[in-house]
Amino acid sequence: MACTLFILLLILDSTLQAPTRCQNENTGTSPTNATRRHRPNIVIVMTDSFDGRLTFGPGNLTVQLPFTNYMREHGAVFLNSYTNSPICCPSRAAMWSGKFVHLTESWNNYKCLDENYTTWMDLLQRDGYYTQKLGKVDYKSGDHSLSNRVEAWTRDVDFLLRQEGRPVANLTGDASTVKVMEEDWNETDSAARWIRSAAATLSQPFALYLGLNLPHPYPTPAMGENKGASTFQTSPYWLKKVSRQLITVPKWLPLKEMHQVDYYSTYTKNCSWHFTQEEIKDIRAFYYAMCAEADAMLGEILSALRDDKVLGDTFVIFTSDHGELAMEHRQFYKMSMYEGSSHVPFLLMGPKVEAKQQIAHLISLVDVYPTVLDMAGTSLPSRVSGHSLLPLLSLKDAPQAGPLPDWVLSEYHGCDVNASTYMLRRGQWKYIAYADGSSAPPQLFDLSADQEELHNVAAKLPSITASLDKLLRSVVNYPAVSKAVHQYNKQQFISWKSSLGNNYTDVIANLRWHTDWQKDPKNYENAIKKWLQGDL
Repeated sequence: MACTLFILLLILDSTLQAPTRCQNENTGTSPTNATRRHRPNIVIVMTDSFDGRLTFGPGNLTVQLPFTNYMREHGAVFLNSYTNSPICCPSRAAMWSGKFVHLTESWNNYKCLDENYTTWMDLLQRDGYYTQKLGKVDYKSGDHSLSNRVEAWTRDVDFLLRQEGRPVANLTGDASTVKVMEEDWNETDSAARWIRSAAATLSQPFALYLGLNLPHPYPTPAMGENKGASTFQTSPYWLKKVSRQLITVPKWLPLKEMHQVDYYSTYTKNCSWHFTQEEIKDIRAFYYAMCAEADAMLGEILSALRDDKVLGDTFVIFTSDHGELAMEHRQFYKMSMYEGSSHVPFLLMGPKVEAKQQIAHLISLVDVYPTVLDMAGTSLPSRVSGHSLLPLLSLKDAPQAGPLPDWVLSEYHGCDVNASTYMLRRGQWKYIAYADGSSAPPQLFDLSADQEELHNVAAKLPSITASLDKLLRSVVNYPAVSKAVHQYNKQQFISWKSSLGNNYTDVIANLRWHTDWQKDPKNYENAIKKWLQGDL
């Protein structure tokens, strides 16, 4: 397999320097041949839970990722790219809509975009592109588990319950087991077949989106029918891609010194108990191996584009909805503004994009919407939160545009956190604010001196804290947004509780928190009653 990957990379290299094929036929209302030649194809591969720091040094030394490395060598890697919400559905809602999550009210994995929301892919289709979506899309309302939404609605209740399974590593298969995440491989194979067959016959440019589940942890059956996902699973084949000697054991603050929101998250994620250093290293090694498997799927798409002789005519974007803490800050999963959770990969290659660019400008997933429309020459129909990234690229013969914002915004309103969270990144600073009646103090990290984000300097640097808070409030009225989320949570819970009738007591006792809940069910029910009696 290693030899096969090497040969594929050599072929890809030669493809980029060879003449590319243009479609010569024109049918129906398809663009003219000249338009077809000058309108690029667009391919986006979006993973789930991929830590963006693995796509450049020194993080990329820990695990072999030949195809993200290939994209970096032949295009651009964005060194400071962020999710707009560190959880699946709201993050993807931001990417598909181009708007911050508070503008679309994408509060949690259950409440995101409406069924008929107009996305950038809809606009491309209207403008003559053939469009195809495969795999995990996950930006519309109404999905994800019952536990997930109830935990988000009840985050203001005065109780503390374990809501996730304890993170564990699980080895499966043997040294020849390549396809561990079969669902993702099936979708990847479908996308590759489509490129090689259907895409070759098109007389119009195409836009393809492929969504992967990896490297998201696998479900944990022990958590019941509303099971969470706390199992890091891979095979010996992928573990060989990881340099275990380079894996670090993250530094943790003592539990009593943790920020109160972090403590809540650590507890609800079932991480407040003892972990050995080997357990932590195993979880991190297995996670990196899962990233390697996702990288191989990217390779299949690049290979298909090469086989169809359209790689040189195609913009390719590789990114993720959010990252993965992998036991940093005594947590796994996402739902945090720390770098492991909020920093996403963003690599871009395509026509006239110069090779080996490392772009330090701050960007976020809302920038995808205007960027793909800019690639296609399609005008923006309405105001969006993002900005086209093409002016940041060294595009041959491309005009320069005005300056882009020098900050990014991320916000979180879902489960495993007991306060709405807002992050503003600007320059070396990361500012995190909390609201909705929470007494949680803000956090300020100097990422140039504190990459591990262990030293909150907000109280020590009040002028910088105040300046960043002022900027944050100019972007979003976060106390008002938090109040709206608080009201939404309570109203949704009341409606759900009413719909259950006499079954409420049994249903709520058997969600993911059932292990703790069933030890003292009356106490927890009373805590909810007290919360419901408060003001909306």
